[in-house]
Amino acid sequence: MKIRLFMIGYTLLWVLSLPFILVYLWQRARRDPDYTAHLGERFGRYRTRLKNAAWVHAVSLGEVRSGAPLIRGLLTQGDPVVITCFTPAGRREAYAQFGPEIAAGQVAAVWVPFEFNWCYHRFFRAFSPRYGLVLEVEIWPRMIAACNRADIPLMLCNAQYTAKSFARDAGRTPVMAQMLRGFTGGLVKSELQAERFRTVGLTNLAVTGELRFDQAIPPAQVDAGIAARSWLNATKTVTISSAVEGEDDLFITTIRAHPDTLFIYVPRAPERFDAVAQMLADAGLRVGRRSELFNVKLSLQGNAPDIDVLLGDSLGEMYFYLAMADRVVVGGGFLPQGSHNISEPLAMGKPTIIGPEIWPIEYPATEAIAAGAVIHLKQAGQLNEALRAPVPDSETINAFFTAHSGAVEKTLAAIPRLLTRR
Repeated sequence: MKIRLFMIGYTLLWVLSLPFILVYLWQRARRDPDYTAHLGERFGRYRTRLKNAAWVHAVSLGEVRSGAPLIRGLLTQGDPVVITCFTPAGRREAYAQFGPEIAAGQVAAVWVPFEFNWCYHRFFRAFSPRYGLVLEVEIWPRMIAACNRADIPLMLCNAQYTAKSFARDAGRTPVMAQMLRGFTGGLVKSELQAERFRTVGLTNLAVTGELRFDQAIPPAQVDAGIAARSWLNATKTVTISSAVEGEDDLFITTIRAHPDTLFIYVPRAPERFDAVAQMLADAGLRVGRRSELFNVKLSLQGNAPDIDVLLGDSLGEMYFYLAMADRVVVGGGFLPQGSHNISEPLAMGKPTIIGPEIWPIEYPATEAIAAGAVIHLKQAGQLNEALRAPVPDSETINAFFTAHSGAVEKTLAAIPRLLTRR
């Protein structure tokens, strides 16, 4: 009864909110026209069609990147794949990753439909998905209900149930826990996550690990990063990756305390690039911008500048910035919203430092800390000292990474088992 009332209220909210959602998309389109491109797809009208597709829902950029190795695995098996996204960044990444496959008709990258039954009915008619994989933990109530009505298995994939979400759903919002039981099953990151899902009643599970550990490392970016470090004549380097608003004061103070170190500063959001550049300059630091010092192909331009900070004002080049680093500080974790992912620096074998708040990356952070592969600071004020202290050796980091790789193979093997058990 609670679910029925929730769905009635949820549908009514969508009906009332739809004009405002369209206005929001139009406003965002003034800066990014892709927000309103192919608008019909959001209502379930698709020019592209595939039959018997494996459906991967990757809401935005991060999910598309984490799901890319799995999508390649599905294609290797001969499965056509439809990727649904909600944000332009996610859709663009899908085209960047799978352009040839899209051109060949093996992959479709489209908008996920709005949360109405009739929109999903059109989506199902266009792609007749054999099953759906929702990357990470995205709860779209109408998507779940529509799949159940159409008898399309819908599974969580690369999923974790963080301690914060688990406590919230078990207490204040039990309807969300009930919604999870609408999934056919779940491909989850660790046994701890599996136990939490079982607690709320989702029992058709397989522990498959972290898909990000199977991402390909672009060798051109790595080579360019090594060359850039040599060109900049840096003897000590620290990359601050995915720095978010609210952490800048901490990081700028840290940079000023280490005048013998070149810092590579990579803001999480591109709209912050100019503001961060100004903050660094206002702090008396000499700043060079990636967009000004390197060309599109990351080749060096002119003579090496004498700088304190290289600002990473580009997207999709994290391995370039990580390749320069002796140590990596991952942003987000020095604020309540929590740390961003650590898979990329670990893949590079880089000593990695994370802040106190690790709940969004509980896996693999908990295991990496226990294995001595990652440095976890209890307080933000410990960052200065951590940059002077000994770090995990590459052997420890690489051993941890190897032990936790292989998620694509495990996921591909587990999907048929979960479908059989449903």
